[in-house]
Amino acid sequence: MSGVIVTDPPKAELKDVDALAGFGVATVSEAMGRTGLLGPEIRPVQQGVRVAGTAVTVLGWPGDNLMIHAAVEQCGEGDILVVTTTSPCTDGLFGELFATALKQRGVRGVVLNTGIRDTQELREMGFAAWSRAVSAQGTVKATGGSVNVPVAIDGQVVRPGDVILADDDGVVVVPRERARETAEKSAAREAKEAATRAAFLDGQLGLDRYGLRETLRRLGVEYRTYEEYEEYEEQAK
Repeated sequence: MSGVIVTDPPKAELKDVDALAGFGVATVSEAMGRTGLLGPEIRPVQQGVRVAGTAVTVLGWPGDNLMIHAAVEQCGEGDILVVTTTSPCTDGLFGELFATALKQRGVRGVVLNTGIRDTQELREMGFAAWSRAVSAQGTVKATGGSVNVPVAIDGQVVRPGDVILADDDGVVVVPRERARETAEKSAAREAKEAATRAAFLDGQLGLDRYGLRETLRRLGVEYRTYEEYEEYEEQAK
């Protein structure tokens, strides 16, 4: 079999997806035990945008965007298209015409483990995009691949229907079965951070709030005046 297009995979509930959209990528990753990040190389083509949606996955060949065309048909309201290739590729597999077709279908954005082009047009039309590279290099439409199968990006597995959350910090994947639980844990984490923020605004130090003075002591880190340090350095010569 040269490829497969899977139709109607299970998806996370949109209410849980939208709940996750209220939190940042860093918060959600921390809520899942510091997991799910698709790597620091995948960056937004715009700033100040956060989106969450259910993954429609594409596995294609480098320099070939045939399977993105096939995936458009499988995309719908609330989805995010996730594209990777069988080997590393930075060619511009995705551009303004794809975005036009996807936006018309209610797709919320695209995440590419490849290159992207037409970035100015994408920003002007308000279509959110994250990619590994920006490249004007064109592509062909000649090789079969797969749609809505599990794919791996930077060691993270993305399955169709999983939640993709993306913002200025990057992209995180939340397994569809954990969407509600992760939204609840993210809310609890944000509440805890709000209390810490208030404490910092009131002048408290992280050393005291997190009990880190004892950690420094246990690790043998000492406090010395400047004169004591100078004397120590002189003796060590």
